[in-house]
Amino acid sequence: MKCISWNVNGLRAAVGKGFLDYFTAADADFFSVQETKLQEGQIDLPLPGYHQFWNYAEKKGYSGVAVFAKKEPLSVQYGMGVDEHDHEGRLITLEYPSFYYVTAYVPNSQDKNARLAYRMCWEDDLRAFLGKLDEKKPVIFCGDLNVAHEEIDLKNPKPNIGNAGFTYEERGKFGELLESGFVDSFRYFYPDLTGAYSWWSYRFNARKNNAGWRIDYYLVSKRIADKMSDAKIHTEVMGSDHCPVELDIDL
Repeated sequence: MKCISWNVNGLRAAVGKGFLDYFTAADADFFSVQETKLQEGQIDLPLPGYHQFWNYAEKKGYSGVAVFAKKEPLSVQYGMGVDEHDHEGRLITLEYPSFYYVTAYVPNSQDKNARLAYRMCWEDDLRAFLGKLDEKKPVIFCGDLNVAHEEIDLKNPKPNIGNAGFTYEERGKFGELLESGFVDSFRYFYPDLTGAYSWWSYRFNARKNNAGWRIDYYLVSKRIADKMSDAKIHTEVMGSDHCPVELDIDL
């Protein structure tokens, strides 16, 4: 089973930069996108052979996630059932007979960490949500999680300590999520690989110089970690300030 997740930073813009060509060539069983920046009816995406699931933010041109799946799920949930979090189009959960597939666009803590307190609340509620799913059946969880977990996960860790995406608080919450029963698929296969990033600033020729951050992930329940065959970061794919990440798993 091939799973791909990509923060497209505006799906209409990405379509204009070859999104559909990549989507078709990838031929994934699940294809998740974050930061669609769409409202319902603003795009007609021809994806034959796929079921489409969209969660839109109430605020126009903001956030938004979608999942395109070859197999129809047993059920679909939009959001996590917490009103405080469910107006920004950040979460979709698909249920299948033997697993849950969840995609998220985790809130950014913003400049001067203006939204860090809210982010901590989100993290706790998300971990509880995923934990309840995991009690029923294994979980595949992906998306732009807006955190570089360890210093190996960004090019310039020291000057970024305390900045959004690399605060001790955010990194700690990611660690708590792993400790609650999840595995970071990429580090499972490549624990010491450096220079592996999924996001680059548009400034300072960051992508050309590979001055990036790894903030896009596939996590899986620990009990299905041995079902994974590979995890990939497709740095060759352009069209966004993020690149797609992939999980290959046999479920």
